[in-house]
Amino acid sequence: MTTTLTTGLARLADPASRAHPYPLLRELREASPFTDPASGIAVVGRRADCETVLRSPRVGSNRLGAGITKVPQQPNLMNLDAPDHTRLRRLAGKAFKPRVVERWRPRVRAIVRELLTDIAASGADGVDMVSAFAYPLPVRVICEMLGVPREDHPVFEKWAHSIAYTVDPRLVPGELTTEVERNVEEARAGFVGYFSRLIAERKREPRADVLSELIAAEEGGDQLDERELILTCVLLLVAGHETTANLILNGVLGLLRHPDQLRLLRERPELAEAAVEEVLRYDAPAQMVTRIAREPFTLGDHEVAAGQPLLLLLAAANRDPRQHHEPDRFDITRGDPGHLGFAAGPHFCLGSVLARMEGAIALDAFAQAFVEPRLDEASLHYRPHVAVRGPDHLRITFQGVRLDSLPAAGPAEESEAAHG
Repeated sequence: MTTTLTTGLARLADPASRAHPYPLLRELREASPFTDPASGIAVVGRRADCETVLRSPRVGSNRLGAGITKVPQQPNLMNLDAPDHTRLRRLAGKAFKPRVVERWRPRVRAIVRELLTDIAASGADGVDMVSAFAYPLPVRVICEMLGVPREDHPVFEKWAHSIAYTVDPRLVPGELTTEVERNVEEARAGFVGYFSRLIAERKREPRADVLSELIAAEEGGDQLDERELILTCVLLLVAGHETTANLILNGVLGLLRHPDQLRLLRERPELAEAAVEEVLRYDAPAQMVTRIAREPFTLGDHEVAAGQPLLLLLAAANRDPRQHHEPDRFDITRGDPGHLGFAAGPHFCLGSVLARMEGAIALDAFAQAFVEPRLDEASLHYRPHVAVRGPDHLRITFQGVRLDSLPAAGPAEESEAAHG
């Protein structure tokens, strides 16, 4: 391993690389697989190799205590292996089956309309798409699905921001600030206390929400206990909020920077779902994941040792020319779902159906509603995370908001989605 590649990993964690990481990711992909001498992490970036690792029984997701992340993680669906993971996913998955998620489509559309109505009513000719649209949408959706009252949504968004730090890998030396660690612990304690109370309420009086469905989920007499319910709720809220918000923002940015694609989506709204798949490939919210080798194995001509951590560069794999034609081109007509935007294998994203639905509705609404939207390049600033990619400021200017271009859900449909 050369000093250049070690430096490359350090550059990946450098905030200066956040806006344009893909040239560096390409270098790391073409050099992979390799073991970084500074960290001991096996770096994997080629599409075929990443999928092999994600699906291999020789590789596990239980990184608890392995020191891979800068903040210690708690046991949940993301970092457990079979049989614990299989059991939890089977039970939690009952609340996120496609037919269950589909019932929320009218409510998602209604929230999108409410957010765009607020933007139009402001009378401004510009808006920050992060704070006014992309973040409020998924946090409202997942909070409503879990039965969290509207007045508590802002504190949940704050806690979710803090918890997001726990998934960043330890790429370079140095610890997080005391303030960040304090915020993470405050968020964890806040979630535990809040969901403990909410779970007790739902056990007494079940409602037509996902939390009640999780409590009731049963198979062969097995159910989620209170600790598992709390950790699952936290994971669903943080992952559902962060991933979907960044999916929407990266999609908005891709469309603004490729006016031909924005025009195409406006003319052909049926391409909204395909646009989501292209965003997940071209500029995915989940840039990388970590795994750990359960036993020694060979990847290509590279030897991976038992217990060795692995860093899978999903964003690099999604632009692998061996898998995707002209991978650096943004094309919503590509019709190529073979990306790793939601990973693969047993840990394929549990909330993928919901994220795809929200993303398609939001990107279609953006294309149809905003008149002559323009990106304010000076406003664009990315969040500090490495594993999760998305702007924390993205301002656009526009000539107007066409609310009449949006499909409206009737009162009966909204009531059915919100109340079951």
